Amino acid sequence: MTLRSENTFRHFQPIGSLWGRALLLTMLVALLAGCSMVHHEIEAPLAVPERFSASGGAPLPDRWWTSFEDSVLNGLVDQALTNNFDLKAAWDRLSQAEALVRSAGAELYPALDAEADVSRTRFRDDGLTDSNSVYSLGLVASYEVDLWGRIRSSRDAAEFDRLASAEDLRAAALTLSAEVAGSWYQLVEQYGQLNVLDAQIVTNEKVLELVTLQFRTGQVGIADMLQQRQLVESNRGEKAQVAAQVGVLEHHLAILLGASPQQTVAPRIAALINLPPMPQSGLPAELIQCRPDIRSAYFSVKAADSELAAAIADRFPRLSLTAGIDTTTGHVRDLFDNWLATLAANLAAPIIDGGSRRAEADRTRAVASEALNAYGQTILDALGEVEDALAQEQRQREFIASIDKQLTLAGQVVDRLRDRYIQGTVDYQRVLDALLSQQELQRSLLSARRDLVQYRIDLCRALGSGWTLERPEENRSSASTIADKGNRNASETRNRNRL
Repeated sequence: MTLRSENTFRHFQPIGSLWGRALLLTMLVALLAGCSMVHHEIEAPLAVPERFSASGGAPLPDRWWTSFEDSVLNGLVDQALTNNFDLKAAWDRLSQAEALVRSAGAELYPALDAEADVSRTRFRDDGLTDSNSVYSLGLVASYEVDLWGRIRSSRDAAEFDRLASAEDLRAAALTLSAEVAGSWYQLVEQYGQLNVLDAQIVTNEKVLELVTLQFRTGQVGIADMLQQRQLVESNRGEKAQVAAQVGVLEHHLAILLGASPQQTVAPRIAALINLPPMPQSGLPAELIQCRPDIRSAYFSVKAADSELAAAIADRFPRLSLTAGIDTTTGHVRDLFDNWLATLAANLAAPIIDGGSRRAEADRTRAVASEALNAYGQTILDALGEVEDALAQEQRQREFIASIDKQLTLAGQVVDRLRDRYIQGTVDYQRVLDALLSQQELQRSLLSARRDLVQYRIDLCRALGSGWTLERPEENRSSASTIADKGNRNASETRNRNRL
């Protein structure tokens, strides 16, 4: 159904009736504008615990990795935040969301278009050929009155999507920093494993010399010597595997930093850091307010709620206003001698649409419900990550203490059995078993210490609120460079086509 009110007049016509109608229309708009859609406040869809199961005493800085006091790690993370391509892509997604906000908000303002037309007609009349020209200029303004808040809701949805993209960017930076730290300390551990294996090879070769000497003097059989040779070769095989893992980690770390896999991005350090005191875990309610992935999920719910309001408002009438002025003449010099002005109001209301608008409202309602459930799941996952990291770090410290004790006892056993073996009171198999147990504990201790560092990284990431990111200048310059290159390529293509 379309209801139209229009007034067309020339410059010499009275316009009092026109302004009267405009005033009446304005009063009608003001009356209907009070019926806009209402947005709902979004609350967490679950009960949040009052506190976490454990907490440290040190405050956690926004740039959490600085608490490790590792200058190498600081440099690696800074380089990754500057050069990582996935993070640059997240910046680009944020730029897209910002452009969509500007586009969605543009409908709240009137649109003004300029029109110009030139036509030339040739005709034949009574055997004579003639021609005439027609020139026209015009301005057309249009505006949709946002009676039910449809346009504002669409603008709000785009703004909430932008806020969600900004939080996604912070979450990506937080995840990237944790991934760089984890990869770096894995690499440090593998360097340490190489050193441990080198030391074990030296030890096992010395034992091999002792067993070989005893074999030559007839004190032991050849099986003892062969078993010891097998142990030395086993160490060398393990070293080859660790060296391969070192290469993989070096490549992965370089890629995270936006560098070629063959490029060396970190020094060879084989000693893991001593962890700083455990950070304060804070309150779960505070975590919900500051953690970027939770905030992103919250803004997604708000965006879905706004889209639902826009879909509901789309079922109600629309009021559009248009105004125009144009002049048409056969000569350019007479363009402004005669002109025509129009003012029109158009009220359009859907009557039969096959249920498409109702279906769209139902769809957006389901989308809003999905977003709310995803918001609740994100909160649960975040709380679970904090609790997991707290429990893992506590139990890992107990595990490391146990390995330390086992390693001390294993060393004592090896020393005593070696002496008794030299004296000939015990067989070689007992010495070999004790040696294998000690060397396995040495490697396990290094892995356990690295796991402890990883659990602290997981805790810092789970508690992290992100930090203020500076937009990289090269993103804007690279976008303009791509556009310029595209324009040059298009120009070259046109030139080739002409040839």
